[in-house]
Amino acid sequence: MAAMLNTTSGAPSQASSSHSDYSANIYDGKQEQMLRVSTVLEKMGFMPKELIQSEITWFYNNLGIDDMYFMLENDETIANHILALYGAQISSFTNADGRLEINLEKENEDGAVFIHTSRPGISQPGGPQHERNIDAKYLDISTAAKAYRMESYRSRGTVSEKVKTQLRCYFITRCNFAHADPTPEQSRDIKLVSDKTFLGKATANTLDVYQRIMTHVLDRSGPVMELHEIPNSRERRIIIGYRQGSTQSFLSAMSDLYHYYELFSTRKYVEQFSNGVTIMSLYLSPVSGSMAPPIEHTINQVLKEASLIYCLPTTPLQNLFQTNQLSVQETVYGYVGWIFAQHFLNRLGNEYASLVGVLNMQDSLHVEVLDKIKKRLRIDTFTREYILDILLRYPELIKLLYVNFAMVHYVNPAANASLRPTLSYQRLQAGKALTDDELLEKIRRTTSNSHEFMVFQSLLTFNKHVLKTNFYQPTKVALSFRLKPTFLPGIEYPTPLYGMVLVVGSEFRGFHLRFRDVARGGIRVIRSRNKEAYSINLRSLFDENYALAATQQRKNKDIPEGGSKGTILLDFNHQDKSRIAFEKYVDSTLDLLLDGQTPGIKEKIVDLHGQTEILFFGPDEGTAEFMDWASQHARARGASFWKAFTTGKSQSLGGIPHDTFGMTTRSVHQYVLGILRKLGLDESTVTKVQTGGPDGDLGSNEIKISKDKTVAVVDGSGVLYDPVGIDRAELARLANARLMISHFDTAKLGSQGFRVLVDEYKVKLPQGITVPDGFSFRNEFHLNTLSAADFFVPCGGRPESVGVSNVGKLFDKDGNPRFKYVVEGANLFFTQEARLRLEKAGVVVFKDASANKGGVTSSSMEVLAALAFDDERFDKMMTVKDGNTPQFYLDYVKEVHHIIERNAELEFECLWREHKRTGKARSLLSDDLSVAIVKLNEELQNTSLWDDVALRQVILTEALPKLLIDTLTLEGILERVPEAYTRAIFGAYLASRFVYKYGTEPSHFAFFEFMTPYFQKLSELQ
Repeated sequence: MAAMLNTTSGAPSQASSSHSDYSANIYDGKQEQMLRVSTVLEKMGFMPKELIQSEITWFYNNLGIDDMYFMLENDETIANHILALYGAQISSFTNADGRLEINLEKENEDGAVFIHTSRPGISQPGGPQHERNIDAKYLDISTAAKAYRMESYRSRGTVSEKVKTQLRCYFITRCNFAHADPTPEQSRDIKLVSDKTFLGKATANTLDVYQRIMTHVLDRSGPVMELHEIPNSRERRIIIGYRQGSTQSFLSAMSDLYHYYELFSTRKYVEQFSNGVTIMSLYLSPVSGSMAPPIEHTINQVLKEASLIYCLPTTPLQNLFQTNQLSVQETVYGYVGWIFAQHFLNRLGNEYASLVGVLNMQDSLHVEVLDKIKKRLRIDTFTREYILDILLRYPELIKLLYVNFAMVHYVNPAANASLRPTLSYQRLQAGKALTDDELLEKIRRTTSNSHEFMVFQSLLTFNKHVLKTNFYQPTKVALSFRLKPTFLPGIEYPTPLYGMVLVVGSEFRGFHLRFRDVARGGIRVIRSRNKEAYSINLRSLFDENYALAATQQRKNKDIPEGGSKGTILLDFNHQDKSRIAFEKYVDSTLDLLLDGQTPGIKEKIVDLHGQTEILFFGPDEGTAEFMDWASQHARARGASFWKAFTTGKSQSLGGIPHDTFGMTTRSVHQYVLGILRKLGLDESTVTKVQTGGPDGDLGSNEIKISKDKTVAVVDGSGVLYDPVGIDRAELARLANARLMISHFDTAKLGSQGFRVLVDEYKVKLPQGITVPDGFSFRNEFHLNTLSAADFFVPCGGRPESVGVSNVGKLFDKDGNPRFKYVVEGANLFFTQEARLRLEKAGVVVFKDASANKGGVTSSSMEVLAALAFDDERFDKMMTVKDGNTPQFYLDYVKEVHHIIERNAELEFECLWREHKRTGKARSLLSDDLSVAIVKLNEELQNTSLWDDVALRQVILTEALPKLLIDTLTLEGILERVPEAYTRAIFGAYLASRFVYKYGTEPSHFAFFEFMTPYFQKLSELQ
């Protein structure tokens, strides 16, 4: 029997039984080698001559070391090992417990040999962690350039007649691939991507099995597993294939897993292939005298839990698992609970609520100061280490909380669907599962202080709010949890979230937050330059995600989708794993959206939400190049919404790339042009400072579309400055090539111009100033006195780059602002208090939620086209193939440009008019507009106006792109686009047009006046 499990296959499938795998290692030169080794031992003189022959004979013939060892080692090394074994036996007689410990090692660039004493089925958390070292040094690789294969054998015999300890041998050799850099066609043929030694040893059956597994690995995400019986034996063979670099410490973690179930391995292999696939083969047997269940039960348990181990091979709770205090599931659950507590433990207390009540929360300065107090309280009260220390003290509470979680979310596939979920997934102690109230009381009685109680209470909060999870899917790449976000305190998060997903992988943690059912926003990868930056990013991760999604919600006022945002924080040790982390984030999220829709491949999960959900992802920092993969992966997973799943895709997939067509800049620059128009300024004469360089989407297109005198550009590589205006032709060259300013030809700078790169130190500027550190200079240049111009247009930068603590640096010594006009292209570059401080000083400020909405509008139009077309017509009219762009595509892009510019102009005019009428800060008016439009949108979607079919068609005819209607007809669009989406189009269009025309304080008769033309048109049609 064989069972296969993979990312799209959760149910067992049958494969042929066989015990043929590797040809036995046979060394024909053993006898001659024994004679040479005997001579070496005699010359060494440390062992009595009369014992040399018996020790050599035992070592070669009775100990049962695999012949591969004798093939790899030279005479001197073998002699040293025999001598070491002899000395260890003598030493064991002097030990109080008589135990014998042997550790023999030899390493070089081409491989290694490790031999140590090993007792079957026993992990050694306190002893030498050979397999962890092997993982770290040899197996955790992500390229074929330096790959190693491993063979490991347990000796058949014992160390001696008196000492019944066996030896475990590891042989690691550097791969010598048949094709080190295979073509896509070659990469699917195991014989063309294998190590030559493996090809020489593997039997035909093993090649067939490995080929099948390799094909599945290449076609899917996550581990692929098979289970094989060994005829006439209690031994079982587990084979696991996965992509190189997609997990870490997997060999050692699997050993901990099967040891927990009182199994041991007789031999194991890890094979690397030059196409990026790793295949591990384990031969497992029950420990003699074990009280464990029959191997049929335990081996299937290992197979099920291997996917959890793959997702999280090691956690800070690992010792509780290695010492059998917690099971795999309990350990992983405890780790996820630790992460949840770090972000959501309610530790601000009543004092914080009292402070909120005392302060004027309409004052943005109070809001910002309070936000900083909130962050400080969180940091100072409960650190990650403190929370972990509390969890480690009470493994019994983790077990009880896990049972509480499992009783809801684990479904036994073999049980009747009408029965309560069972816990046969693991060996749990028999006992009654506690109710929430009983569990809370148990926590209260067990913990010794309020902090300990709060930590475990947060885990119970987690349990209560998980609506669905892939935790029990038999194969997965990361853990995902759809949470009901009602546990978030309203005092900290005043706008309620609609949906929330937590994703946890071995390389990252991440969130996806949205404010409406139909919502869209980008997915951002967050990297950390050092440990301090990682710690800061970790603490602010959720709040940053919430703020970005809230900005998106305000920004999406013109379009049907509400605001959402996703964040992926790379673990500090995995800063180079952005693509792996993104793929895991997407695949595990799809587990929740698709919910076992492929019978026999994925299992159904417990769904307490009970509603079909679709998420729309878009590009953001660090993920723009991954959108194609996500769309295609959703298609491979069978998602009906795959065309609309991601925006910003390649044109070959029907995407409308923001950077190619300058979509975001189309909106931002409309605000620049609006200011110039209102104030009668000539763009060619005004100066500008820009953050976000020619290598980025917004930065490059701002350079290409503008005509001003840009005096400074700041990007990831450093600072470029020229007070008379940077050479525009050279800037355009970089923008067209998407190159950083590190590629700027400095010969084209004026006498007072300079370029300072981040890796430069002690740079003398023409102004006589010495820059001690280019990195810090880059980060703070927007606050530097040299940074002054008519316009400041941030097109990139970290959130809150300017806040209450440093906004004063944007003023000169006389208190005058260094910028006259600010158009905030980069999201959240300024805090609200910083904006208001600038506006109070007379600066014209347009905030991100208003200025930076071109990209979201373009993405919305991309989604609409993907939903409106069937697959065949979409492929014909919206995909660019072999450089041939369909005319419809070109015309549609032009119409999207027009929609973006029109929406930006309408909002700009409204903000300018309302500011002039009320004197209220534009930054506040921007929020007022967003709130008014979003509120009216939701109301309109649920009024009788929508129920009037004829009126609905009149409004949708005006709201939808004319080109789309002319091509597909309104009826054709409505037939394919989900009603929830068209309802949102209806509401967003009417709400935005009404508010832009009448402002946030319309008269009682304004809406009647606004709707009159639509009713007239309706009567004309009738």
